[in-house]
Amino acid sequence: MSKISVLVVDDAAFIRDLVKKCLRNYFPGIRTEDAINGKKAQAMLAKEAFDLVLCDWEMPEMSGLELLTWCREQDNLKTMPFVMVTSRGDKDNVVQAIQAGVSGYVSKPFTNEQLLTKVKQALNKVGKLDTLMNSAPTKMNSAFGNDSLSALTSGKPAVASVAPAAAAVAPIARPAAAPAPAAVAPSRGLLNSPPVKAPAASAATGGRGQGQLRLPNGIQACVIKALSLKEALLVVKRSEALPQVLDSAVLDLEQGDNAEVARLNGYLHAIVAHEQKPDSEWLQLTFRFVDQDAQKLDYLSRLIARGTAQKHFIPGA
Repeated sequence: MSKISVLVVDDAAFIRDLVKKCLRNYFPGIRTEDAINGKKAQAMLAKEAFDLVLCDWEMPEMSGLELLTWCREQDNLKTMPFVMVTSRGDKDNVVQAIQAGVSGYVSKPFTNEQLLTKVKQALNKVGKLDTLMNSAPTKMNSAFGNDSLSALTSGKPAVASVAPAAAAVAPIARPAAAPAPAAVAPSRGLLNSPPVKAPAASAATGGRGQGQLRLPNGIQACVIKALSLKEALLVVKRSEALPQVLDSAVLDLEQGDNAEVARLNGYLHAIVAHEQKPDSEWLQLTFRFVDQDAQKLDYLSRLIARGTAQKHFIPGA
């Protein structure tokens, strides 16, 4: 029996690797290939057949929506399952993708189970689910359950509740393949600034220098302590469900009066207590960007430049 083949398209290598790992972990017999953008994917689809495409929306050279539109114009690709995996979860974007002929929609950040559910649904529609399931184990490898691909959720996670600041911060769990404990230390670059006085509670909920961090376990308001083209240093209120090093996440930033919003994909590189005490009420997160999209980089540049006159921004090189 022939293998099911899947093409993973995303400009972020980190996301491509996580998606492929999830698929191969649950379906050992699956074949996965990847492309860095829609243009590369288009060339691959013109040369060989794939049973499913999992594609990001915002990419350089050719976007996911443009690739989807092209696929639906090709006689041999009109019915090929095409699932959009993106941080663009707004209703207007979903409608636009549906009108273009998308088979399924997964919003970042998502969990492994949610991604796999969409994959099964898409293949079931074209009668290929049985082929896929023949290669699946009886249950998902539990060691993979805490992987950072618990990243992309199709729905709005509940806001995590704040836990009493009475106990010490719990150790950060890492997946088996994660680096040694040094991974939880602050990075040594621009954002390696020492903890400062914790912000007032109202500072984490609105105003300048703030954003929204979408994590696998919920949505949290955050204060942006420092920002560069590669990473952001964020301060969030400690919650009952602690974030994990290497968790994938989406940082939503809004700039100026025009309400321009950027959805920046990335992962948590480091997590430390914001205050120098074991019951710190605030956490300091180093969030590294994985997007290579030129529009997002331009947005960050403008945001950093604008931040020079704002209290909460410390622009970097």
